Parts: sequence; C-alpha cells; structure tokens
Amino acid sequence: MRAAAGTLRTVVVVAAVAAAGAVGTLLVGAALGMHGDELAHLLQALALPGLATVAVAALAAPVMARASLRQRFLAVGVLASAVSLTNVFVLTMQMSVSQHDATLVTVLLVYATGVGVAAALAVARGSAAAVRRLEETALRLGEGDLDARTGPIAAGPELEMLARALDEMASRLQDAQGREREAESMRRDLITTVSHDLRTPLASLRAMVEAIDDGVVDDPPSMRRYAAEMRRSVDQLVNLVDDLFELTQLEAGAIAAETRRARLGDVVRSAVAAVELQASQKGLALSTELGETANVPCSPRIARVLTNLLTNAVRHTPADGSVRLTASRDANSVHLAVEDTGEGIAPDDLPRVFEPFFRADPSRSGSGAGLGLALAKRIVEALGGRISVASGPGPGARFDVELPV
Repeated sequence: MRAAAGTLRTVVVVAAVAAAGAVGTLLVGAALGMHGDELAHLLQALALPGLATVAVAALAAPVMARASLRQRFLAVGVLASAVSLTNVFVLTMQMSVSQHDATLVTVLLVYATGVGVAAALAVARGSAAAVRRLEETALRLGEGDLDARTGPIAAGPELEMLARALDEMASRLQDAQGREREAESMRRDLITTVSHDLRTPLASLRAMVEAIDDGVVDDPPSMRRYAAEMRRSVDQLVNLVDDLFELTQLEAGAIAAETRRARLGDVVRSAVAAVELQASQKGLALSTELGETANVPCSPRIARVLTNLLTNAVRHTPADGSVRLTASRDANSVHLAVEDTGEGIAPDDLPRVFEPFFRADPSRSGSGAGLGLALAKRIVEALGGRISVASGPGPGARFDVELPV
C-alpha cells in the first residue's frame, strides 16, 4: 500500500512538471509569433514525449525505490537525455527538418547525454560516500561507541545538516551517559556514606535502650545522661534525613519558583543562633558585620546556606579561634563571607569541597554526611548566585557568596 502510494505521488509530480513544461513551451511559441494551427501542431508534437515521460516515470518509480543513490542519479541523467532524443525524433517526423540537421542535433544530444551521465556519476559518488560515512557513524553509535563522529562530509547542505544532527545527537548521548555514570557513582557514595553515618547513632541508641531495658542503669542522673545522649543521636538522624530530603528537593528544582522573602538581618540572626551554643562551648569568638545590608530582602533559604557555612567553620576551628560573618552590597549584588581561623583546606581538596558526601578527612566520624556545603552551593545557584571558597597556605578558610539583589 505504501509503495503504491509512493509510485502514484511520483507519477502525479512528473505529470504536473510535464504539463507545466508544455504550457511554458506554448507560451514561448506564442511570444515568438506562433498562432492557432502552429500552436496546435506544437501541442501535438509535445503530447507523445509527455505521455512517454509519464509512462517511464510510472514504470521506473518502483524500481528506483529499491535502487542505490548512484543508480538514481544515473537514471535521472539517462531519462532526461532519452526525453530530449525523443523530442528530436518527433520534431523530425512531424516537421520539415532536414536529415542533416536532425543528425547534427542528435549527435550533440548524445554528447550532452554522455556529459550528463558523467556528471551524475561524479555527484552520486560523493553523495554515496557521505551516506556511507553517516551509516558507519550510526552503526558505531548503535554498538555503543559514543566517540563516533561523522565530521565534515562536503556533500551538500542537506547531508551536512544530517551529519551535524547526528554528531550533536552523539554528543548529547555522551553527555547523558556521563551524567548517568556520575549519578550512579553518587548513588554508591550515598549508600556508603549514609550507611556509615546511620551506623554510629543507631548503635549508640541501641546500646542505651538495651541498657535501660535490662536495668543496667536506673538511677536518675544516669537516666538523664542517657536521655541526653539519645536525644543527640536522634538529632543526628533527623539532620541527616533533612539534608537528604532537601538535597532531593533542590535536585528536582523545587526552589526555582519560590517567591518568599525575608530581611537579611533576620536570616543572619537565625543562622548565628543555630551555631551559637556550639561556638560558645568551644570558646570561639563569633561575630557579624552587616552594615547597611541588614534590611536587604532575600530568600529565607539563605538561612540554611549561612547555617551550613557557619557550622562547617565552627566544626573546623580549634578552641579560642574566631569565626566572622560579613555582608556588603553593590548596585546589583549582595556579598556574604564566612571566615574562620581554623585548620584550612588542602589545595587538592578545594575543587571538591562542594561535592555531595565529600569529606576532606574520610576517617572523620563526626555528625553530618558531607552534604552541608553541597546544599549551600545548590541553594545559592538555584537563586541565581555564586559561591566560592579560598584557603591560603596558612590556617583559616573563607567562603564567599554572591546573590543578586
């Protein structure tokens, strides 16, 4: 059914082109001064070649559907020359054209036929080679070789466009595969890291619950101490789950349409309050300098960013050190900075500090799963800002956040 429809379309197109050519010829004849009988005679002369052309197209269409590109080019050249020769024959039979003139025209047409066929073969050779390269590239891609590319093929704009589309598709597939591998690696890291971070508080909770259940401890002071330890372990588990949930939200783009706003001063106070007790217990000097930025509106999620940065600074700053949060603004941006006098960050670790689950010291078993800085980066970038880190050869580190006003 589909083949028959294709053949019918080909015949209709050829018939339309032949009719248009005949009409054009008659118009040219009329413009040259031909009148009634002469035009009728000319139309009769065109009728036989036109019918022959349509008949050849109807017979050739099914064959051409299975022919190679080179054979199709060759067939077009031969068919055009055959039509020209037929026209000369009809013209010779129906008009007073001398045998000498007809022979001369025929010889010239035969020469033109040879030139046309040679040109068709030359063009077909380049196009066929380009199609073979496209086929080879597609086969390699199908076999999983995503490095395969077609490159420039110099075979006309259509095939060039097809080659570029194929190469762009291969690049996108390669990028998608890279992202998939990265996601798989992150998933394995997630399982490993979360398993490690769950084990410690769960083991602590289990030990204390068993001690209470078995009556090992029953005096009020010990019970209060156990309750405090159990609450600390539960807080670790809650923080881990909250971090994972928020990271999933950010990955899904849940922050993109958020329109809530808060004063930067309130956001900073909330972040400082979250780490104030821990800083006081370590004897750290915790200070803020907001200046005229206190009333600048910002997303409430910046509180989470600053809390994570301050928590990281307090955790890695030894006793009697200092942590400072400063803010400033220019015409288009608000700049926040968290500086500490802690242990600093090794140069090799600087490019990775914002990666999920990354820890500069894999053996550290403190609270947190290495998600705090990754969350901070995702939030800042989702809000259209930038975050960076710097750490010199000496102690201390500085995290800079730039947010659009």
